[in-house]
Amino acid sequence: MHREVSSSLGRDTLRQFASKNPIFTCIISYTATSEIPGITIAGAAPEMIQYTSPADAEFLYYGRCKCIGSVPATPDGKPTPALITRTALRLGNIPALVIDAGSKVKPSIPLISLGLSPGENIELRDAMPPSDVKQALDHGRVLGKELAKLSDMVVIGESIPAGTTTALAVLVALGINAKFRVGSSMPVSPHELKNKVVSAAMKRAGVKAGDVGSPLEAISLFGDPMMPAMAGVAEGALSEGGKVMLAGGTQMAVALSVLKMKGIPMKRLCVGSTRYIARDRTSDLPGLVREIAPQVPLLYCDLHLDRSSKPGLRAFAEGFVKEGVGAGGASIAAMLGNQKITGRKFLNALEKEYESSIEAAFESKASS
Repeated sequence: MHREVSSSLGRDTLRQFASKNPIFTCIISYTATSEIPGITIAGAAPEMIQYTSPADAEFLYYGRCKCIGSVPATPDGKPTPALITRTALRLGNIPALVIDAGSKVKPSIPLISLGLSPGENIELRDAMPPSDVKQALDHGRVLGKELAKLSDMVVIGESIPAGTTTALAVLVALGINAKFRVGSSMPVSPHELKNKVVSAAMKRAGVKAGDVGSPLEAISLFGDPMMPAMAGVAEGALSEGGKVMLAGGTQMAVALSVLKMKGIPMKRLCVGSTRYIARDRTSDLPGLVREIAPQVPLLYCDLHLDRSSKPGLRAFAEGFVKEGVGAGGASIAAMLGNQKITGRKFLNALEKEYESSIEAAFESKASS
């Protein structure tokens, strides 16, 4: 199998999740928790955070953004992980669908809406009504069933600022020791701030760590709309006999907890991410997966971005961003589906995409 892809349960596992016709979905959402200062670096400025998810979605389709006038990168050239996802989808000829699960700003693309409102700031109020959690699950399940009829492998990515903070809150409420173990888009994760937010949210709700017995109740109190939507899509696809890859970082632990609580068989389920998350010393995705669902393999890919000639791409290997928009999962699906997509070929394609989108936009802006 592909030498750029590894599995926590051994390389034989890779054959099980190889697919010639995968389909990629990206769930975009929003939580007002992202408005807490210092909690995320998504968005060039605080007022731009609400545009992160729709901009990612537009970039997947167009290679540029319509909802914002700037390029999807930080001022010093660190690009959205959607750049990696877009490259993987194009190389692997993988179809993509965007699912709106409560985004605050709607992207200018065709999408599937689950009819959800954005999530609340968990420091101040409950994340979402129980009825919204149920709707996200139910609508996601219906959609997952249909997607499994189109493909034998459904890859589910996400884009939501501050999603690791809400994930931390849900996991702690369930009694899972997740403090100092969730990921971050920053090289040095603001764990203390995240822990402080979670403590404040639990005090507001009048609960302590481990007090909440149901993941769905924990999501209603402390989560975000992306979580039940992802769990629902996964459940629906699995129920139709399809394979599912949860494409992302430590937020995937929440989806696993929901599926486990519901007693969903997980033999055809895996988590797919980048090496930069799987080997991240500031978080613990492998440990969280083992703790919640030890039978679920963690697949991760090495994109060799440390060898890139582009500083903005090397930043991923240096601890910035690391994952998002299903970048790792999309790359894994492309590589396992086509052995001709080598690490060198992928990096060359990624650098060309970086030049045509990120660098070209910077040059155009500088000359105007």
